[in-house]
Amino acid sequence: MSTLSITAANTLPAGGLQGCFVGRIWLPMRSGGTPGAKGAKAGPTPVLVADDGVYDLSATSPTLSGLLAMDDPAAAARDGKGEKLGEVTAVLANSAYQDQDQDQPYFLAPSDLQALKACGVTFVRSMLERVIEEQAKGDPERAAEIRKAIGDEIGQSLADVVPGSDEAARVRDVLTARGLWSQYLEVGIGPDAEVFTKSQPMAAVGIGAEIGIHPKSTWNNPEPEVVLAIAPSGAIVGACLGNDVNLRDFEGRSALLLGKAKDNRASCAVGPFIRLFDDGFNLDHVRGMQVGLSVSGDDGFELQGQSSIAEISRDLADLAAYACGPHNQYPDGLLLFTGTMFAPTEDRDAPGQGFTHHLGDVVTISNPLLGSLSNQINHTDKIAPWTFGIGALMTNLAARGLL
Repeated sequence: MSTLSITAANTLPAGGLQGCFVGRIWLPMRSGGTPGAKGAKAGPTPVLVADDGVYDLSATSPTLSGLLAMDDPAAAARDGKGEKLGEVTAVLANSAYQDQDQDQPYFLAPSDLQALKACGVTFVRSMLERVIEEQAKGDPERAAEIRKAIGDEIGQSLADVVPGSDEAARVRDVLTARGLWSQYLEVGIGPDAEVFTKSQPMAAVGIGAEIGIHPKSTWNNPEPEVVLAIAPSGAIVGACLGNDVNLRDFEGRSALLLGKAKDNRASCAVGPFIRLFDDGFNLDHVRGMQVGLSVSGDDGFELQGQSSIAEISRDLADLAAYACGPHNQYPDGLLLFTGTMFAPTEDRDAPGQGFTHHLGDVVTISNPLLGSLSNQINHTDKIAPWTFGIGALMTNLAARGLL
């Protein structure tokens, strides 16, 4: 299996860390300084990530969710810059899971108490792939036949349809007559967006970690997405990258298996850091983003793709308002995956079989303003179990004198 390498060159944004970037590290016990002083417990710590180092933010807020709930998170992070905990290059290098030194800091997912939610079927291209999955019942050969049958005609007719509009209703009637209407088209162009629970708080993995696919899945793929950081107020305060790993065969068999297709050990990756909104970075920058994807396998297989946020069917602000509004609140905030237009169809193992992951695949999701999120594929039952949840976090913070 190839080795995953995490460096400043392959991780940091194109312009360096000139914005306001925050994240979390695992801080080991150290010979001096606080937190992490000798005799104290090791534990997760929110940090400011800057060109000149990684800085402790625990005195400002012991949790990242608490920091993002403040009136001006970027100002709070800059003003609360505490002790330098390490160099960015060193912490990045130690974040690759294979040779990780547990006695040195490494990056975690930039989320703790936040809910982990996701929007589905927000792009026409991925919407059609979901229709194909449903029609094919998880069979990739049948999927190829249906994809060819639908062709460009349906994609062209849906590309400019505004969800919930009269035109969307007309298209629904046409597709129903053709026998092609489905629950995926309902949430893709209907009045209601799909928002589902991607994973539990504290369960996301960060840069350099393994990401998981179920060993019984034979048709699966990465989903490169922008993830919005949303405060308890519902305000969008920043963004990062995410991989909404998907088991296409499970979901294709039945939409009621969505939880099985989406919420598995290490199937939710976010990072490398959250870039907070400030004078130099806002939601319009996110609306214009291209999100790149690369997959590199031990078998020599290479896959490249991208997802353009400009082609999203529902505006990012609308998705956030739909997820977090008068009908649902998130006292600890949430991270919201916004969907992807990328659904790989290239054949990998045999003609008509399409794409599926192999163990050892290195997956990198990237954007020049946010950096790169790199992880490596393994089976969910081979990845170390997740044991550090909310209860463990509260106990840990109390023992470190941070609560």
